[in-house]
Amino acid sequence: MGSFRRPRPRFMSSPVLSDLARFHASSPALQLSNASVWNSVQSAVMKVFQGGGLQANELYTLNESIRWLLKTELGSFITDYFQNQLLTKGLDQEVLEKIRLHQGDSQILILSDMWATFFTETLPTLQAIFYPVQGQELTVRQMALLAFRDLVLLKLHLEEILGTATSIPPAFTQMLLVLQGVHEPSGPSMEYYQLERLVEIVISPYLNNVLHTGNHLLLDKSQQVNPMPALA
Repeated sequence: MGSFRRPRPRFMSSPVLSDLARFHASSPALQLSNASVWNSVQSAVMKVFQGGGLQANELYTLNESIRWLLKTELGSFITDYFQNQLLTKGLDQEVLEKIRLHQGDSQILILSDMWATFFTETLPTLQAIFYPVQGQELTVRQMALLAFRDLVLLKLHLEEILGTATSIPPAFTQMLLVLQGVHEPSGPSMEYYQLERLVEIVISPYLNNVLHTGNHLLLDKSQQVNPMPALA
């Protein structure tokens, strides 16, 4: 859900759990307890990326665990860790690596299948697990979709493949349109324009982002208009 030069969330390295525990102003026993709770959340998230479902009452337990952690010194790190570590690990190891085993039209097909699973199963479960978390600028859903765009789709360099593809699966088109609808807080990034180039290949006719091209069009038109003669 980047090389954007304005302030925006990035999918970069984040403090590891051992770093987070240092911020606990509590007893060692409580530090260990909170670390164990957070490890259980991480394990559940990776299980979801691997295609596993949650057990009975596990979602309730995870929600309560996150609510507890949000009240501790770990709370301020949960959003960053989800965005920069869990999404990166899950998408890279469980999605991107599997797609890269295929080439050509086959890669488009497997990407479409992986997207369908992510969008209909993984994403709703992640939203449910992190329901207690309130992002400052982006929701959990937006973070996950932007991560899929930047860490999966744009890593595959699909322009040439799409240009010669015999057919485009409906799920692939849906993926492009859904990801295009996710807007970053500070406006379109370079990754957004990379996505638009893929949309333009798949969907025809297609009108490019107005904010990106509108100023140039207005400037060209203004140069073609003769000024009004001054009134006597």
